[in-house]
Amino acid sequence: MTANRIDIPNRLFRLALGLVLFGVSIALMLAAGLGVDSWDVFHQGVALLTNRSFGLVAVATSLGVLLLWVPLRQRTGLGTVANALVVGPVVDITLRYLATPDQMTGRIALLVLGVVLNGVATGLYIGAGLGPGPRDGLMTGLASRTGRSIGAVRTAIEVSVLAIGWALGGPVGFGTVLFAVSIGPLTQFFLARLTLGEAEVSTTSEPSPEHVGPTLEVCT
Repeated sequence: MTANRIDIPNRLFRLALGLVLFGVSIALMLAAGLGVDSWDVFHQGVALLTNRSFGLVAVATSLGVLLLWVPLRQRTGLGTVANALVVGPVVDITLRYLATPDQMTGRIALLVLGVVLNGVATGLYIGAGLGPGPRDGLMTGLASRTGRSIGAVRTAIEVSVLAIGWALGGPVGFGTVLFAVSIGPLTQFFLARLTLGEAEVSTTSEPSPEHVGPTLEVCT
């Protein structure tokens, strides 16, 4: 039995904990009301347009993105499917117990806590090595099929969903900028400390917010 198989319970625990914390981190940023990352601007914009919960929109978006994996010939993993189904409901549940603080200091504290927790959560669930998130696979798949660089494709996707979400009323603000400039270094820091053995982290791109990170492959 390989070490990879022996580590399966630990990997599953890290995956589950990471996805739950990821959902909590998004809820904290939403409750702060100071802006969120590009994809969550999109999710919130669609939620406002359709009068559906943020979590439901996030799940529907994730499943829609996964359908795009088929022509792009991307392979899913347990972590991919779990990401699509778990994060959204966790956001909705957490938001039931959160309110936007009256004081700006409280809102900033929620925002900073959310961004840092997002980095920790990303390190946990991606470091488990059980598959990338749906949006990460879309990014790498499009880069592979179009011949464009990971950076160019990621930028195009992020700008597109941000513009659509903002046009629909999604929350763009200081938090959007803070997340954009900090999530890469945070993810790199926590991935280096939370990635399990035999999970290889691709270094061909900056971590993407999935939300969020470089693609992982588990060696067998």
